[in-house]
Amino acid sequence: MKYKILLTGGNTTVVDEFFLNMASTFDCITTSLRYEDILNHSKFIKPDALVYCLNNETRDNMSQMVAVKQKAYGTLPIIIVGNPDECDEFIKIAINTADLILKKPLTAIAVQDEVYKFLEDRRIKFEETMEKIRLEAIAKQKKHILVIDDDIRMLKSLKEQLHDTYEVATALNGKLALKFLETKEIDLILLDYEMPDENGPEVLTKIRENNKLASIPVLFLTGVTEREKIQNALSMKPQGYLLKPIDHEKLLDTIKEFL
Repeated sequence: MKYKILLTGGNTTVVDEFFLNMASTFDCITTSLRYEDILNHSKFIKPDALVYCLNNETRDNMSQMVAVKQKAYGTLPIIIVGNPDECDEFIKIAINTADLILKKPLTAIAVQDEVYKFLEDRRIKFEETMEKIRLEAIAKQKKHILVIDDDIRMLKSLKEQLHDTYEVATALNGKLALKFLETKEIDLILLDYEMPDENGPEVLTKIRENNKLASIPVLFLTGVTEREKIQNALSMKPQGYLLKPIDHEKLLDTIKEFL
């Protein structure tokens, strides 16, 4: 990738090095040290970095870089190149303004490599941040399902079947599920009908008794096929039930009815 560099400062030797020795790596543009020129070039050229080539710069010229940085809202990295004394002076005058400090003596190749590495690292970090934001946005758009089942294999299976379309949380029993629901918002619950200690109907009763949770659709998961037990499950007034082993298409179709 060829980065765009905006060059300023009194060290014409370093500026020339960018044009003569780094043209294959950077697109280089120069600007004066006038505040307005720097801002206008930054606005219209949209460089990837401003490189300030120090050479007997005035305090005013150095200090105005703070305003340049603020005006760019931190999106324009400022790189300074100069001898150690000049760089140290800039750091004192324009506190927290330089994003990369390159102290001479450095060869043109060394300067090129350092600037390129800095911009590559910055680009990669930006892309990672944007990807994280994108994934978080997708996750927020997905409906959230809680699966309650004492069978770990069932939990894994259902999570695998649903994770492409929904955000899926799991709980091994009703106690853990209710604790989870105290702080998390869920759009639908898949609830195993037969569990040790506290079975599905008992968990559903507690859910319905909680005003915060009462409106959440609940689908029973059951391995029983006896008519009487199915009628007992339906008497609890869940939104529906699914027979184990769970048919994938039936699972998705049933969930869609309530989400």
